[in-house]
Amino acid sequence: EPPTRKGTTRCIVHPVRKQTVRKNAITEYGADMNILLTYYKCKDDWNDEKKILSLAYGKLLESKEKKSEQQWKKKIDVIISCLKELSEMEQEGETDIDRVSGCFGRIMAEIFAYREDVWEPTLRRMGFYLGKFIYLMDAYDDVEKDSKDGSYNPFKELYKQEGFEEKVRQYLELIMSYCCRAFEVLPIIDNAEIMRNILYAGVWAKYTRVTQERKKPETTGEGENKAAEKAAE
Repeated sequence: EPPTRKGTTRCIVHPVRKQTVRKNAITEYGADMNILLTYYKCKDDWNDEKKILSLAYGKLLESKEKKSEQQWKKKIDVIISCLKELSEMEQEGETDIDRVSGCFGRIMAEIFAYREDVWEPTLRRMGFYLGKFIYLMDAYDDVEKDSKDGSYNPFKELYKQEGFEEKVRQYLELIMSYCCRAFEVLPIIDNAEIMRNILYAGVWAKYTRVTQERKKPETTGEGENKAAEKAAE
């Protein structure tokens, strides 16, 4: 529970009315990590897809990234190394789901390890499995689009097989169970229930949306077939 400074400020979202803000060493660390990940995501989008918006946004973040780089050199080296390895695996069409998602898991493990103390191994474990979950959830969301346009997706082969949805659900549940198990070991008191709500329910919002959207065409098709059959009769 680090010392926290309280105040008010305006932001882009709320330019008129000042909002209450609380800052401490950990919120500053989280902001630095957010900038770093966003900056390298923009670079990746520009290199892979030549997105002008990503290039422009990356340029805006460049000065902030340089400032963070001086403070978090060791972590940045790990993140860059893992991103490079991940990019190489994607270009090679890696089909080992554990291997490719584990690469992003190591990035999140490094970010979760805020400092070297007795809780570092547990935080790394939690971050590792959360990172795997995030990577594979994005892959699950994009698998239809990626299968059509030929983009890389670790689920591409599994998507063609029967029982794809059930296999992915079981795998994601297993990963999150490891993440939640690590979380429950941590000595968290403040906001513990909010974090539990995120880990046990919030992280599944995208999965629920995607599965529901995929069921819609099937339902619509069935309705049209029944209407056609009735008209024929």
